[in-house]
Amino acid sequence: MRSGNGVILELDNVFLRRGETVILDRLSWRVKQGEHWGVVGPNGSGKTTMLKVATGAMWPTSGAVSALGHQYGKVDLHTLRRRIGWVSSALEELIPTYSTAFEVVLSGLFASYGIYDNAAQGDLDRAAELLGLMGCDGIAQRRYGVLSQGEKQRVLVARSLMTEADILIMDEPASGLDLSAREILLSAVDGLARKGSDLSLVFVTHHIEELVPAITHVAVIVTGSVLAAGAKDAVLTSETLSEAFGVAVEVDRR
Repeated sequence: MRSGNGVILELDNVFLRRGETVILDRLSWRVKQGEHWGVVGPNGSGKTTMLKVATGAMWPTSGAVSALGHQYGKVDLHTLRRRIGWVSSALEELIPTYSTAFEVVLSGLFASYGIYDNAAQGDLDRAAELLGLMGCDGIAQRRYGVLSQGEKQRVLVARSLMTEADILIMDEPASGLDLSAREILLSAVDGLARKGSDLSLVFVTHHIEELVPAITHVAVIVTGSVLAAGAKDAVLTSETLSEAFGVAVEVDRR
């Protein structure tokens, strides 16, 4: 069940220290139902750590984290995570190279990196549907290890949606892709956001041009804090991005 105020993900005054290093510094951020967020910021700003805290993969030193109306520490995170999709290039190392693209997608149903249980016909149909949604129906029976980098990323997105997640978090999914593969992936992501379902997206990137038109809000993270967060056009300004990246940036919209 979602929270009554429509907030589906919230970090409240989160502080995270490792040794003498402060990684997140009193960071507060919330995602409401129907919003699609881009998260940008320089290397080492804490973007990936923020996402790990948001998914319960890492615990903050202090502060509160909640998702879908449930506060972490007071809910079964294993069950809750089934409603939070996660896509990262780091997942690639965990996927068996001999699995077919179809099997990789289906494994998302069991939160595993292989198929160790029987799936109902409805689940098989959903895996096929998601592959089609990501433009991968033609590679369903190809081994994951021989797929291109772009194909692998789109298969991972389809996998993350097998449990009908309420929120999909993507950590630099276009990293390492060539121009064509990147545009195909971004087009698929934009299509997901425009489907009109309850799914909310969080898309992390270093590259402003990867923020597809369907992104509605942007958070700029610098040194573990939120420099700016809000409606996309209000946040993506030359002044804000110049401050964030420490170089002169001019924003041009086309």
